[in-house]
Amino acid sequence: MAPRPPRVLVTRPVAEAQRWTQALRERGIDADSLPLIEIAPLEDARALHAAWQDVPGHAALMFVSANAVQHFMAARPAGQALQAQAWGTGPGTEAALRATGWPAERLRCPAPDAEKFDSEALWALVQADVQMWAGRSVLIVRGADAQGQLAGRDWLAQRLQAVGVQVHQCVAYVRRVPVLDEAQLALARTALHDGRWWLFSSSEAAQNLAHCLPDTIGPASRALATHPRIAQRLRQQGWGRVEVVPATLTAQVASIECLA
Repeated sequence: MAPRPPRVLVTRPVAEAQRWTQALRERGIDADSLPLIEIAPLEDARALHAAWQDVPGHAALMFVSANAVQHFMAARPAGQALQAQAWGTGPGTEAALRATGWPAERLRCPAPDAEKFDSEALWALVQADVQMWAGRSVLIVRGADAQGQLAGRDWLAQRLQAVGVQVHQCVAYVRRVPVLDEAQLALARTALHDGRWWLFSSSEAAQNLAHCLPDTIGPASRALATHPRIAQRLRQQGWGRVEVVPATLTAQVASIECLA
């Protein structure tokens, strides 16, 4: 009897989880979704609208995710020109920028077949331009948690500031711990012990799972991480087996197919 193919549980926010799960299924992976990050609009968007007033003065806008693009662009004033560069760390963010009409010649994102989709890969693309931007500014558009704390790393901001570029931050949406229903909780408890692989593209999703189901992660729990930093956090949480997989879909499928 042929071995059963690996089963995968996708933990991205709901819209992304649905797209990624469907894409994995179309490539023969037994995938289901269990979103572990909730994306919500800002209750008070005054600062977001105010940020648009300064957009013409920025050399570039860096979007941390497709969600950042969608929520920021939803607040765009009618007729507002898009003259700055727009940065993203992956193809999902680039696709969201293109969908909102950002001029293609002003986009700076790692290629779809890049080895990594992170701030380091983006920096390699923009570093030459940025060296000429001393005294200019870049706006980083990102999310915040339910307490208003900024989500994400400051690595890119530090690199920009080191070469004399001013960095401004804009919160475009809120990232929250989801409220899992009984069926989702039951699925999570089972999947932590039945050999299923949890696919994490964010350390925050792993933290939210531990919040929803404390003291349930153990030696039988298996996880896939799309970045070594995420893998490190999972190991600290006590996952029994953690594997790093590529961020691109095709390469990720090949890695999953090799799992025992």
